[in-house]
Amino acid sequence: MGSQEVLGQAARLASSGLLMQVLFRLITFVLNAFILRFLSKEIVGVVNVRVPLGVFWTLFLGWVWLQLLEVPDPDVIPHYRTGVVLFGLSAVVELLGEPFWVLAQAHMFIKLKVITESLSVILKSVLTAFLVLWVPHWGLYIFSLAQLFYTTVLVLCYVIYFTKLLGSPESAKQQTLPVSRITDLLPSITRSGAFVNWKEAKLTWSFFKQSFLKQILTEGERYVMTFLNILNFGDQGVYDIVNNLGSLVARLIFQPIEESFYIFFAKVLEREKDATLQKQEDVAVAASVLESLLKLALLAGLTITVFGFAYSQLALDIYGGAMLSSGSGPVLLRSYCLYVLLLAINGVTECFTFAAMSKEEVDRYNFTMLALSSSFLVLSCILTRWCGSVGFILANCFNMGIRITQSLFFIHRYYRESPYRPLAGLHLSPVLLGVFALSGGITGVSEVLLCCEQGWPARLAHVAVGAFCLGMTLGTACLTETKLVHFLSTQLGMSRLTDKMT
Repeated sequence: MGSQEVLGQAARLASSGLLMQVLFRLITFVLNAFILRFLSKEIVGVVNVRVPLGVFWTLFLGWVWLQLLEVPDPDVIPHYRTGVVLFGLSAVVELLGEPFWVLAQAHMFIKLKVITESLSVILKSVLTAFLVLWVPHWGLYIFSLAQLFYTTVLVLCYVIYFTKLLGSPESAKQQTLPVSRITDLLPSITRSGAFVNWKEAKLTWSFFKQSFLKQILTEGERYVMTFLNILNFGDQGVYDIVNNLGSLVARLIFQPIEESFYIFFAKVLEREKDATLQKQEDVAVAASVLESLLKLALLAGLTITVFGFAYSQLALDIYGGAMLSSGSGPVLLRSYCLYVLLLAINGVTECFTFAAMSKEEVDRYNFTMLALSSSFLVLSCILTRWCGSVGFILANCFNMGIRITQSLFFIHRYYRESPYRPLAGLHLSPVLLGVFALSGGITGVSEVLLCCEQGWPARLAHVAVGAFCLGMTLGTACLTETKLVHFLSTQLGMSRLTDKMT
């Protein structure tokens, strides 16, 4: 399979993932905004901050949540113990579907992955909304049952699809899979008679270490909140809502691109080889794609950062009312907008880095991540005691900046001896930067004059100002970044997507 064909597959996967996730996430966004009107900050903090950590540690330290940590007031958060057990059970159910998810991801089953995950999330939100309205006194039962329902639907969709697919030998897709029946995915005795394949076990251990460290880096603030009780449950709830709202664009746009193009880079580039020793056509395509993705991530991140500062309070007021728009909510979301910029760049740089690194380089990077994890936890404690929940976001920004620097050094070394310079994607024209600065100033003044205590006419005027500035910014980007526009129109264009999916 040539590099251009792999690029086409990765672009289709990212495009369909982006479009379908926008549709489904819009539905869940509305449902979640509705649910928030009927919940307290305290129960949101327990459900979204503490209990999901119990999911990750289900098989190891689940008893900690029941025996060692502070148990919430049952009058405020009823059925805490049963809820933790049900969340743990949902983790076991979800693990059963992991092999099917890996198959779908590795073989680019576009529609299956997006529809299955999105449908499960929507049904979970619908069930949560129904239970919140009809049996609000159930407390944590509501969210634990909804989570268990979500994982069950998710796994059943994958099992039904692959059972039907593997039962059709004439299917072209079935012939490309490394398994021929469902039982091949179950544990079995190897040909040598050993129950454990030690070569695969070592590889699994390497992945586990990396995943564990990334878990600390991505969810570290939740551990600090849970074990050190730096924030009360109400503040934890506000932080988590803002975190989820701020990362919505990252999940919708950056995650599908990162996952899809990681597969592209892994298939096009050969590990253990320098760029000069590989097929130059593939190296050139990879460099061109990386440059365009960096430019796209930078532009998207800057747009979110610039406009997010002026519209954070309005977004929180619409989404959750006074519970979010007053207090620390707007400051948190503004800080998170800056974090999204770093998140976007890091997603692209790391998807290339992990696809091109040799095994030895991955192991060395794991040690770096271990140091980052430790420094991140310490910095989170210090900054949070100094400036409250904003400290978690500042610590995340510091952590993300270090990770970006590591990846940029690797990319620079990788292409040092070649004529390609993909890091040029991080350079924007001075005109475009000037338009960003102008838009930030105009929308900032508009927020002071029009938002958010002067009624809906003033709010709509504020939105209109932002729409004008956004149109001016995007128009300037189209005129100055013609290479990126060409990449998007040829690889992520709607006509190409439609032709391939029909």
